[in-house]
Amino acid sequence: MILQRCLPYDVMTPRPLPGIAPLGDSPWFLVDDAYAAQMAERLRLMASRRDDVIATADPDAKALSKMMEAVLDHLPPGFARSVDVITCPDGRRVRIDASDPFGTLGQILEDDICLMEKRGNEHVLTGAVLCFPASWRLREKIGHPLTHIHIPVKSYTDDIARRVQRLFDGVRYGSPIWRFNALWYDDPNLYQPRSETEPRPLPKAGKTPFLRTERQVLWRLPESDAVLFTIHTFILRREMIDQLAT
Repeated sequence: MILQRCLPYDVMTPRPLPGIAPLGDSPWFLVDDAYAAQMAERLRLMASRRDDVIATADPDAKALSKMMEAVLDHLPPGFARSVDVITCPDGRRVRIDASDPFGTLGQILEDDICLMEKRGNEHVLTGAVLCFPASWRLREKIGHPLTHIHIPVKSYTDDIARRVQRLFDGVRYGSPIWRFNALWYDDPNLYQPRSETEPRPLPKAGKTPFLRTERQVLWRLPESDAVLFTIHTFILRREMIDQLAT
């Protein structure tokens, strides 16, 4: 069981969908108290289930290169770079492999990373490392636009879909934005893929033991219409959330 003990934001005050705010001076990526444990799980999943947690759909080569550069340029304190090697906060050394950007970044950061490229009128998921899916499958979403990615989320109405697409169109380079979600889960496992035809059963109000919340950051890559969507997953016991609320 891999859990955090605290959150860097107030999860008890939800925002109306889509709940976007400027990231401001906050770091693009976080290192929290579960870093070592989450990274061990990421490495296990990438070794045993790579085809399930890493996928691409003809991403633009320039966008991939810019993605790698941008992420490595914004590593938070605790990381060190020496030419083509990153030393991580847990002491691991990861070689930068330009031929495998998602595999490389998946070994460095707790965050899952999704590359969204404009294809026609919508942004399409063209590549990702997604080790900690919250009730969706990467293989069902890769190569599809935002509207398809959010099937079967009932709150994702046509109006919300239009607003989210406008956000992806409007996010500016150098001015990232962020949001969070909060869902109650019976199971604290980080890797929870589910088919869009088999949605997660609704939890019983007030009885579900774990809160799963994602810090989601959107930022535009330089010289590109591509947007990077990063997901940092926190899982806390209900009693920890109750303490934060008092």
